[in-house]
Amino acid sequence: MPTTIEPLKHPLGALTTYELTNRRRELEHAIKGIPTDAPVQAVLRRELDVVIAEQEDRKRIADA
Repeated sequence: MPTTIEPLKHPLGALTTYELTNRRRELEHAIKGIPTDAPVQAVLRRELDVVIAEQEDRKRIADA
């Protein structure tokens, strides 16, 4: 059964840490189930990159 990635209800920056972690997990899982040459693969990878960047920003702020 294919994984469905629902659109976010709130901006990425407004998500809780748990929601952000869950979003990352959903994207990683969806990417694994899609052939690498599928056009949607690039879209999901870009969104995953944005989620990872948000997590890294939050970690950098917390460590400061």
